[in-house]
Amino acid sequence: MHSKKLIVIVGPTAVGKTAVSIQLATHFKTEIISADSRQIYKELEIGTAKPSVDELAKVKHHFINTHSIEQDYDAGAYERDALALINDLFKKHDTLILCGGSGLYIKAVLEGFDEMPEIPEGTREGIIKEYQKKGLEWLQEKVKEVDPNYFEVVDKKNPHRLMRALELHAAGNKPQHQLRNQKKAIRSFCVIKIGLELDREELYQRIDSRMDAMITAGLFEEAEQFYPKRNLNALQTVGYREIFDFIDNQYDKQEAIRLLKRNSRRYAKRQLTWFKRDPEINWFTPNQIEEMIEIIGNE
Repeated sequence: MHSKKLIVIVGPTAVGKTAVSIQLATHFKTEIISADSRQIYKELEIGTAKPSVDELAKVKHHFINTHSIEQDYDAGAYERDALALINDLFKKHDTLILCGGSGLYIKAVLEGFDEMPEIPEGTREGIIKEYQKKGLEWLQEKVKEVDPNYFEVVDKKNPHRLMRALELHAAGNKPQHQLRNQKKAIRSFCVIKIGLELDREELYQRIDSRMDAMITAGLFEEAEQFYPKRNLNALQTVGYREIFDFIDNQYDKQEAIRLLKRNSRRYAKRQLTWFKRDPEINWFTPNQIEEMIEIIGNE
């Protein structure tokens, strides 16, 4: 299996991962495995920037529209499912492409997760009560206190992620980044990591333009449809939370749009912080396809 290659394409939102992955998949005559923690949800169309119908028709994609927002799904489940798929697809392909911006999903496939400690009974309930009483800022401060490394990259507006970090700390009295991947799993295939980046100003312009296009396509209307289910974990993400707060009359539509763009830029910054820590990633701009193909061929 070491003759099999998994090309991993990572980078911030709106940098152009989908287009690059399709070009590489076409060149290597292979398939794409999505590593995006929101594109798996079939109900979420506009706010997740899924590949278009035309893009999906060009190359076979996996883990797009595979789950419901009602289902609990995490990086551990993704590791199990993605590895099973990868092993199956390697029976007919020598090269596969794993593409996405969800750092934990990528990490799960490449390195595995150590077994998580058992959460003491009543821990989650106690954290939820404290959160409901003291609010998001309390959650943020607690995570920053017990796990500053994880706090640097976590979505600070996502109470589910923050509460999970406190749960794990209570269970093992260790920060989350130490609980995960204490021993990297050994995979039976070769991994080639490609990171995509752009000048910050250009990236931010692309993020703003994408958000404008989403709004024109009906993002506000889509979010309104899911407002009754706004507490589901699948909806604790940039692009929906801001509109839920707008519906709650916390601010007007103009401010909601400003926050959608600002928070998307902040999310991109967190993604880059995560991926830049990996010295094995080869960095390119999205138009350097020939250079990517060359480095893949040399591995």
